[in-house]
Amino acid sequence: MRIIGGQWKRSKLPVPDVPGLRPTSDRVRETLFNWLGQTLAGWRVLDAFAGSGALGFEAASRGAEAVVMVEREAVLVDGLRASQKRLQAAAVTIHRANALNWMGACTARFDLILLDPPFADDLFDRALAAAAPLLADDGLLYVESPHGMQPPAGLTVWRQGRAGAVHYQLLRREDNPAS
Repeated sequence: MRIIGGQWKRSKLPVPDVPGLRPTSDRVRETLFNWLGQTLAGWRVLDAFAGSGALGFEAASRGAEAVVMVEREAVLVDGLRASQKRLQAAAVTIHRANALNWMGACTARFDLILLDPPFADDLFDRALAAAAPLLADDGLLYVESPHGMQPPAGLTVWRQGRAGAVHYQLLRREDNPAS
């Protein structure tokens, strides 16, 4: 897997062999970052359920001011830290934690929240509920799931797509007409 844009374009990201790990494909990442724009300068990004870090490192590569990655699996956290060191990704902070618990305790606000929880764990509704209060007023929330989803109250679908068995949506606050 490679980063597809920004300062680390074409840099490889290792993908550990972990059951249930399903990194976001190049095609889906390209679509997402076309929607967002090629630069994320000044953005604060949360990559909950970071896994391989493909989404978070892509955001950092495109100039995000701060990228917080949260992952509970030790082998994945080790891989994230190795990639962070190799890329010299100073804007990236990595936390080994349960993403739902971490989001529940967090008081920061983010311009972009990336949610790609393990499909088998059926965490989508809880993850959306935990992430919504962390979204900046004009922020966007990206979610991947094995099926289309209705956004929680207060959020609306801005963009959506499907690639094979993966449904992906970019959500915004209902009162955010600027996006």
